Amino acid sequence: MKIAAGVTAVRIRKYSFETIKTATDTFSESNKLGGGGFGEVFKGVLPDKREVAVKMLFRRSTQGEKEFKNEVVVVARLQHKNLVRIIGFSVKGDEKILVYEFLPNKSLNFFLFDPTKQGQLDWTTRYTIIGGIGRGILYLHQDSPLKIIHRYLKVDNILLENDMNPKIADFVMAKICGMDQTTENTSRVAGTEGYMAPEYMELGQFSVKSDVYSFGVLVLEIVSGRRNKSFLSSGLNLVTYAWRLWRDKSPLDLVDRAIAGNYPSGEVTRCIHIALICVQKDPTDRPDMWTIMSMLTSNTMSLPVPKQPGYFIPNTTPYQSTLRSSSHFINDRT
Repeated sequence: MKIAAGVTAVRIRKYSFETIKTATDTFSESNKLGGGGFGEVFKGVLPDKREVAVKMLFRRSTQGEKEFKNEVVVVARLQHKNLVRIIGFSVKGDEKILVYEFLPNKSLNFFLFDPTKQGQLDWTTRYTIIGGIGRGILYLHQDSPLKIIHRYLKVDNILLENDMNPKIADFVMAKICGMDQTTENTSRVAGTEGYMAPEYMELGQFSVKSDVYSFGVLVLEIVSGRRNKSFLSSGLNLVTYAWRLWRDKSPLDLVDRAIAGNYPSGEVTRCIHIALICVQKDPTDRPDMWTIMSMLTSNTMSLPVPKQPGYFIPNTTPYQSTLRSSSHFINDRT
């Protein structure tokens, strides 16, 4: 398949719709791996016995076509151990399908938020996952053939290999940018509330610093074993809760009870510190991913004091989500 999108045309394998239909047992519910705001994902077995993940985009006329081509172009050009690999595609009328490598451990949320599985994620594994996600984002922002802003980073889109190596998935909202571009604007804000940076959700402005914000939320979730939205019933959010603990000099109270007492306190505290630097409200205060990875891998590098995070909730203010009314907002609540 050749698709021109301001980059060199790419070629990946085209499968017939019948092949994919057979591979997934007619997209049976028993083979369903998950889904989001743009499509559903099924497990499939190709004629050569290879297991694959099949993503079927929802039918959305011209926008669906745009999203489909965008994901094909972006992912086919990327090669990194922390990014999911595309194998092929299929098109039949309005049906648009992407075929990816299959990762048997599903997504990070499958382990992180399940009390019966949290114990399989000891601190060493969590720290390795944090580093892998960071390296994947750094590749997208700086080291890949294209400068790419993912815009859809969340725990559900971090897939795990057998050895728990993380791979970033779902590039349906990814944006290819010029190397000298810093900020872009959109009137169509789409993503998952809680992971989107304030300037993106409220103003439609996004940049590499938007991904940095999402990374910070991911780190806080990995450390705490709790979803950002799990605090809503108490009128809080995760970034506010973590920042208050930091302010009160008790950051380790954030740590998941599943790993209580079995972690190096200095390393965990440093990860929380870095995450809070990432989720600062002003994007100019957030470091880039190269700096963040340097912070993660060097214990001697000094860290700035984090300012209040985006969506910070004062003690006397009840939590209310603020969505932009002047644009088309798609909130994927998975």
